Amino acid sequence: MLLLAATASLFAVNQASAQDAVVDDLSALPCGTRYYSNWNQNWFVEIGAGFNMPFVENPKDADRHFTANYGVGFGKWFSPYFGWRMEFTGGSIHWNPMGGQGMSHAKTINGNIDIMWDMLNSMGGVNTKRVFSIVPFIGLGGTYNWDYKNLGLAEEAVYPQDRHGHTKSNEWLLPVSAGLQFRFRLSSHVDFFLQARASFYGDSYNNEVASKPVDVNLSGLGGFQFNIGGSSFNEFDPCDYTARLSDANDQINSLRGELLTTAAALAAAEAQLPCPEVKEAEAVIIEQAPLLSTVRFKIDSSKITDMEQVNVYNVAEWLKANEDQNLIITGYADKNTGTAQYNQALSERRAKAVYDMLVNEYGINPNRLTQKAEGSASQLYNVNNWNRIVVFSVAE
Repeated sequence: MLLLAATASLFAVNQASAQDAVVDDLSALPCGTRYYSNWNQNWFVEIGAGFNMPFVENPKDADRHFTANYGVGFGKWFSPYFGWRMEFTGGSIHWNPMGGQGMSHAKTINGNIDIMWDMLNSMGGVNTKRVFSIVPFIGLGGTYNWDYKNLGLAEEAVYPQDRHGHTKSNEWLLPVSAGLQFRFRLSSHVDFFLQARASFYGDSYNNEVASKPVDVNLSGLGGFQFNIGGSSFNEFDPCDYTARLSDANDQINSLRGELLTTAAALAAAEAQLPCPEVKEAEAVIIEQAPLLSTVRFKIDSSKITDMEQVNVYNVAEWLKANEDQNLIITGYADKNTGTAQYNQALSERRAKAVYDMLVNEYGINPNRLTQKAEGSASQLYNVNNWNRIVVFSVAE
């Protein structure tokens, strides 16, 4: 009777715990493909040549002058949508002065840090093999101009002076800029680009301060971009585990139903107390059915997550209950991530991680376990991400 009462109490506690459990609403998960870049992916180097054309104080009939401009840069795309770049350019600038005759000129170097936006990937969907891309960008920078000559010295202009009272022969400036780049894909590692940048300065870019509050330099470059580490991105879907979560919820709901049925049977048994005397209760042994679980892994990982450790535990319990059975532990990797050689090694690490947990944490005899690794040569599932897995099979 005491044993029956204790059992009834235990079922009551378990029933309350099961009723308090919360089943997640899987439809609320933020499903969809997400992209990311590892630290060594999607770096690029640029080299190009083009022109400078300043828009500064000029006589009304002055011509605009194109001069040579050369540039190098490097940067990284940290997603298919946004990247950053550091670009350095150098050349000369020519303009007609407000006073005097002839043409003024100076030498210039410029550095910019730009934020770049791939407009077509953002608006038309990610396509790393797109032949043509439009990339607007904005930047902050620094400019050094020197060797000013033939300024003209117009009466209506003010000329910055140094501490000795002489007209300055150089200027440090901090521009803001905006521009547009057109990129043409030649291969996964080489692009051809054309770009235009407008840099905005205070009214002393050409060492003259007069009617205009802002001076502008329009520059253009054309050249090649070399993609280091390729131009592809890693991807994942937060809902990869949706199907498994749904199965777990179904199991929880099924167990709830079984628990309620057991509780009702227990209540009926209690109603028949006191129990009739019996000579000896015969033990009923129910052999546990084989529980051949799977262990899922995150992308490029052989670490067993807390959520997956329950599956390793279940396999260990089955092995303890079936001491005459041996298991084969087989690791896999998905074929869309990494090379075949890398995936083979990754699947071996995954199989070994499960093997080590069964032996070291649950005390399973290693002679009962066999490790195998299939890499990405064979895929158990049509869904690519499902193949980051270790499966168990009974050894013949």
